[in-house]
Amino acid sequence: MQRMIALLILLIPGFIAALGIKWMRDTVFGILHPPIPSLIVQFLLGLFCFLVGLGFIAGFILHRDRKRNKVQPRFQKKKRFDSE
Repeated sequence: MQRMIALLILLIPGFIAALGIKWMRDTVFGILHPPIPSLIVQFLLGLFCFLVGLGFIAGFILHRDRKRNKVQPRFQKKKRFDSE
């Protein structure tokens, strides 16, 4: 059950990123979708959706790999030392 939930959590940002790529591609070919007022706004919305979706997936994978200690030293969290 946990794996299904994790898959759903990753599929939603994946679909958002795919929608962003589609909107940017449609802008290049001059196809305007009805709720969006202009091609420039459509391209910017597509770029935003793509970056948000990709960033979420990348952050999820980085978080998972940090927990399993499978990242390079430069990507590991820095430990804080409390001064007494």
